[in-house]
Amino acid sequence: MSRYKYLFLDRDGVINIEHPADYVKDITEFVFIEGSLTAIAKLAPKFDHIFVITNQRGVGRGIMSAGNLQQVHDYMLSEIEKAGGKVSDIYICTDTDSTSINRKPNIGMAFQAQRDFSDINFRQSIMVGNSKSDIEFGDKLGMYTVLVGNKYPKEDKIYKLVDAYYENLYKFAENY
Repeated sequence: MSRYKYLFLDRDGVINIEHPADYVKDITEFVFIEGSLTAIAKLAPKFDHIFVITNQRGVGRGIMSAGNLQQVHDYMLSEIEKAGGKVSDIYICTDTDSTSINRKPNIGMAFQAQRDFSDINFRQSIMVGNSKSDIEFGDKLGMYTVLVGNKYPKEDKIYKLVDAYYENLYKFAENY
């Protein structure tokens, strides 16, 4: 695994508790998944960069504001840093149209990151997510893909598509 230099993390369901059929609309609704702060702190020295790549359709739908999303991300980054972790940048897609190049599973956000950090090599990258769109995103770019969480029943075909599965981000960090 030491050949991997870049870590891409989905947000909802990986770092914080996901709200199925809803959105994290402000800081009061943002709750870290147990162990995720420790996991990012453990992973930070092992990667040149850690990025958060997140679809946030709620902004595009007017359910939450871009300002509220920025406050959530400022809070998240502050807590990650307090715990000893580091995130190089956050890339968001607020588009409502699934055909948007930036909306996962499409790969526009990866190229935004590569534009900002020209050293990124996707074949030296790991994508950790809790949904099929995260895994498809990583696959399209040739990344090592890691599924976390319990969104899918154990017999779902997604488990055959991923390179690895862990109960959560902390378990991944423990084994990396």
